[in-house]
Amino acid sequence: MSTSTTCIRRARSTDVDILADVFDETWREAYRGIIPGVSLERMIAQRSSQWWLGATQRRRPLVVCETADTVVGYAVYGPARARTLEAAGEIDELYILPAYQGLGLGRRLFHAVCNDMHDHGLARIGVWALEENDRACAFYAGLGGVPAGRSVDRIAGSTLPKVGFRFG
Repeated sequence: MSTSTTCIRRARSTDVDILADVFDETWREAYRGIIPGVSLERMIAQRSSQWWLGATQRRRPLVVCETADTVVGYAVYGPARARTLEAAGEIDELYILPAYQGLGLGRRLFHAVCNDMHDHGLARIGVWALEENDRACAFYAGLGGVPAGRSVDRIAGSTLPKVGFRFG
């Protein structure tokens, strides 16, 4: 699988169906066994193409990772929504389809997002990962993220610990 024609660009309204599919596949793979089954299915169902259309029109940047003319991942980011991690910028979501993981695309997407935030004066960046999501925690630690906070998400009566990583 060649990634030589990879580009990272702003999401467009024509991407909404594939974004819904990418969300579905990446969240099932990342959170099956972590987020209770019914809750996970509800969360996935809420991210329809219509939801993604709204996301492409919001002020918070939404970018896609495209390789060989196929959207294989996305990221949402911008100014930090809270000061818990003592960061100016925050990556809300960053996902790559399972079939494309391990090729360096997540790293390229991460760096592109960080570069954009740096260009907008957001030098210190934070990101949260569910503590049980070993792959995400290893990914952010491998990129040089320093554990900078702990918190919990409450989803459908479940308490899910999360760890925050800070960069910069």
